[in-house]
Amino acid sequence: MQNKRNRYIRHAFLAAAMCWTTLAAAAPDQAIYAQVQKQKEPLLGTLKDLVSIESGSKDKEGLDKLSQLIFDRLRALGGEVEFIEPGADIYRMHDTPEKIGRMVRATFKGTGSKKILLIAHMDTVYLKGMLAKQPFRIDGNRAYGLGIGDDKAGIAVILHTLATLKALDFKDYGTLTVLINGDEEISSPAARTYFSKLGAEHDLTMSHEGSPAAKDQLSLATAGIAAVTLKVTGKASHAGSAPERGRNAIYELAHQVLQTKDFSEPSKGLKMNWTMISGGTNRNVIPAEAEAAADVRVVRVSDYDGLEARLRETIKKQLIPDTKVEMTFERRRPPLELRPASVAVGEQAKKIYAELGKTLMVDDAVQGGGTDAAFAALGNQKAVLERFGLLSFGAHSNDDEYILIDSIEPRLYLATKLIMEFSRGAGESR
Repeated sequence: MQNKRNRYIRHAFLAAAMCWTTLAAAAPDQAIYAQVQKQKEPLLGTLKDLVSIESGSKDKEGLDKLSQLIFDRLRALGGEVEFIEPGADIYRMHDTPEKIGRMVRATFKGTGSKKILLIAHMDTVYLKGMLAKQPFRIDGNRAYGLGIGDDKAGIAVILHTLATLKALDFKDYGTLTVLINGDEEISSPAARTYFSKLGAEHDLTMSHEGSPAAKDQLSLATAGIAAVTLKVTGKASHAGSAPERGRNAIYELAHQVLQTKDFSEPSKGLKMNWTMISGGTNRNVIPAEAEAAADVRVVRVSDYDGLEARLRETIKKQLIPDTKVEMTFERRRPPLELRPASVAVGEQAKKIYAELGKTLMVDDAVQGGGTDAAFAALGNQKAVLERFGLLSFGAHSNDDEYILIDSIEPRLYLATKLIMEFSRGAGESR
C-alpha cells in the first residue's frame, strides 16, 4: 500500500512539474510585451488614418496621398525612405492601368548581419466615393473599414513593429527593409520586379497579408495564378441568305474550348477552367469575333511552362478554315513554393506564439489565393512567410470587412520577437 501511495505521489509530482514547466515556457518576454501593449491604441489610430484615405488600385490621387503618409511615418521611425515610381519594366496585363501607384521603400540599418524584408500593400479593390458611407468604425472587438484587413492592417503592423523595436532600442539585425506597393490587387505589374530582387537579397521575407479571423495562421505556400485568353477572328456574313460565305468565330472558339477543357491535372495541383466567353454582334450575322478566358492555378512555377506549351500546340488544330486563333498567357503571380528555410522560421514562430499561451497554425498546404510573397521567393530558396497581418474577415466585400482588435497584441508580439530572434540566429534551417 505504501509503495502504491509513493508511486501516486511521484506521478502527481511529475504531472505538476510538467504543468509548471509548460506554464513557465509559455511566459512572454515581459519587456517586449510591455512595449507591445503600449502600441495597441496607437495602432488603432494608425488604422483609422490609413482607412480614411481611399486608395483603389486605379486611384492614383488617393495612392499618392496614402504613400506620402506612409513615407512620413517610416521616416519618423528613423528609416532612410524613398519613393519608387513604376518604370519601363512593368508587366502589362489586360487590366493594367496606364498609371500605377508608386512604392514606398524604407531601410533601417542595424549592427548585425541578418537582412529582413517586411512587405505589405496599400491599394484596395474599392471604388472611389465609397468611404463617405463606410468610414472607419469600432464595434466591440471589431474595427471596420474599406481595405482594413486587406491590407491596411498589414501596413499598421509593420509600422508598429518598427516602433516597438525602436522603443526596445533593438538593432541586432543587419538591415530591415520595408516595401509597400500600390498595385497588389492588380497582380503587381510594377512591384513584382522589386519584390523578386529584394527577396533574393534578404534572408527572411515577412509578408503582412491578414490571417482569417477563424484561423490564426501563417502560410508557407500559396498557388500561382495565370489567365488565358483565346481570341478568334473569322468572317461576318448574313446568317440567313449566305452563311456559307462567313467563317463562324463562335464555332472555332467552341472547338478550342472543348479540346482544352481537360487540361487540369489534379494530381499536380494544376487547375485550368474556362470561365468567360463572348462573341457575335447580331442574331442574324455569322460572328466574326469570339473570345474566351480561363483561370489557371499552379503549385510549381515550372507548371506554367508546360501548360503554356501544351496550349499553344493544341490550338494549332483548328476546325474552321481561314479563322485566326490568338492566345495570350498572363502569368499574374507565381506560386509561393514550400522551402526548408520557411519551415524552420515557421517552427520558431509557433514557439513564440506559445509564449502567449496561444496556438499558431503554420500551414504548408497550398492556399488558393496569390500573394506578393511569391515574387519575393521567385528564383531563390530564402525563408518567405505570409499572413503576418491581423486576424480579419470580409476582404473584397462592400460592407463588412473588419479586423479583430484582440489580435493586435499577439500579432505585434509575434512579428517583433521573430525579428529579434531571427536576427540573433534562431529559426535558421540546418
